[in-house]
Amino acid sequence: MAKQGAFRNRVLMGLLGAMLAGQVAAAGQAGGQVEMYRYVNDKGITVIDRLGVPSQYIGKGYQVLNDQGRVIREVPPAPTAAEIEQRKAEAARASSDQQLMRMYTSVEDVDRARDRKLAELDGLTSVAKGNLQSLKTQQASLQARAADQERAGRPVPADLVAQLGNLRGDEQRLLHDIARYQQMRTQAVSSFGEDRARVAQLVGD
Repeated sequence: MAKQGAFRNRVLMGLLGAMLAGQVAAAGQAGGQVEMYRYVNDKGITVIDRLGVPSQYIGKGYQVLNDQGRVIREVPPAPTAAEIEQRKAEAARASSDQQLMRMYTSVEDVDRARDRKLAELDGLTSVAKGNLQSLKTQQASLQARAADQERAGRPVPADLVAQLGNLRGDEQRLLHDIARYQQMRTQAVSSFGEDRARVAQLVGD
């Protein structure tokens, strides 16, 4: 009896398993859950596979088909390095354009900003040149005093030598500042010129 009962249980379990498997398969077909994958392998051959796309082909893009062979989803190829760089450049340009349009609404705004900047740099240059001229006058006076000492056969005082050295150092700093302001002016003209041209494109002038 025990053996017959165990056999009966095994038969019942087998029947239940077959019924469940049939129900799952039917549900999968009814719900459109059966998917196939179509891709091109490294030999250029189109492959349809129910198991998925091998990892080495995923980056090339593939299609997902239903059980009737219709495309239900398409995965595009991964972008190339050149495409990625192009997208980065386009994003950077778009960000730059947004910032530019927040600063200027017309080419006239760019012109006014340029004129203010150039006037500021010209003012700094003028002040530096004035200081340089004053410094040269002081240098000439001190050098004349030093020459008088030498003609009289006396050594040039140490404080006079130190003052001349300080003036020469100041002269070099002022010359450096003037050159820097001039360089900044040239760069400003170029930069505002580029901004003006871009704003003209964006606003349609």
